[in-house]
Amino acid sequence: MWGGHSYFERGNLDIFSGRGPCMAGAPCRMRVSSDGTGAHHGWYCNYVEVTVTGPHRGCAQQLFTVEQWLATDAAPYKLEAVVDRCPADGAAAEE
Repeated sequence: MWGGHSYFERGNLDIFSGRGPCMAGAPCRMRVSSDGTGAHHGWYCNYVEVTVTGPHRGCAQQLFTVEQWLATDAAPYKLEAVVDRCPADGAAAEE
């Protein structure tokens, strides 16, 4: 993000990036979590959008709708959320 941006604040769109092993396509399963630290540790996660790309490859995107508090003081009182959009036929998500 840019200087002065406050992460995990109401109304903000927070953008993160990272690197990982190459994937054939967009992931179908996602886990997001909070460490639960800080005075106001709870935060509401509306959605997570994952974009996968690499050298000489096209982009693949997946939107995971979460709509959940990650907090110990708000329902569902969990510090993580898992969204599984993998096919029901048992095909595994790439990790």
